[in-house]
Amino acid sequence: EGRFSLDAQRRYHPDARQLRYFAPPPAERPEPAFDLRHGYRDRYVRRDEGRREGLEHLLQWVAGNRWGPPGWRPVNADFVTWRGHLTKVLTTPYESQEGWLLAVSLFRGTLYVSEVETPAARQQREQRSDMLQELAYMGYKFEHYMCADTPDGSPDPTGVVNTNEAFCTVVRTRLGSHSLLFAGEVDCADPRGASPEPPACYVELKTCKELHSPAQRKSFYRHKLIKWWAQSFLPGVSRIVAGFRAPDGSVAALETFETMKIFQLIR
Repeated sequence: EGRFSLDAQRRYHPDARQLRYFAPPPAERPEPAFDLRHGYRDRYVRRDEGRREGLEHLLQWVAGNRWGPPGWRPVNADFVTWRGHLTKVLTTPYESQEGWLLAVSLFRGTLYVSEVETPAARQQREQRSDMLQELAYMGYKFEHYMCADTPDGSPDPTGVVNTNEAFCTVVRTRLGSHSLLFAGEVDCADPRGASPEPPACYVELKTCKELHSPAQRKSFYRHKLIKWWAQSFLPGVSRIVAGFRAPDGSVAALETFETMKIFQLIR
């Protein structure tokens, strides 16, 4: 349906300038190993999570892609929201720890759904330990090791990790009789994949601690992989590539999960 980018200052652009390209190492185990801790202290620009953006950037896309004359509803959809909000609703039956609160506004026949930060979530964000902040950084750093700025380029993991930057896809779909329009951040596109067109070309990148036993893998399937599935299934992302990290912050192994086959693993 559409796309947009957010730059290093979190400014909106109605194009794909922030789209990066999948450029994995030739082996399932990176050599030399990726150092996911590298740059955490001196090359990390964090987005201000205290600023609640709501639907701001998605509404900018809607404003630039109005479908009817003045006075009509701005977008031909029953619901407008972020993919992340739908992911939380979709995984609610499997989640016993994290609550959520959504605000819904009705405007000219369309329901706009945004998230309200719960007191528990705010406390968790404000009291997040340095270890958890570093783990979050490792996820972004993994993307820098796996992505290039051009389709035929190579990754440059020495640069600054700036979490203001994002490329987002805009998806139009249906749920029963209801039409939905939602946007979600996309990590990269595979220029050499079997399906070059979006959303099939998109690849989701994730990190997880190394798994050493069948019990750990079973827990991973039931609690983490189910969320990865929901996040990728909604916008039609076909593959998830996971980097399993060792205690020293290096990537011990890479594993690819096909989104539509994940349910065979978590039964």
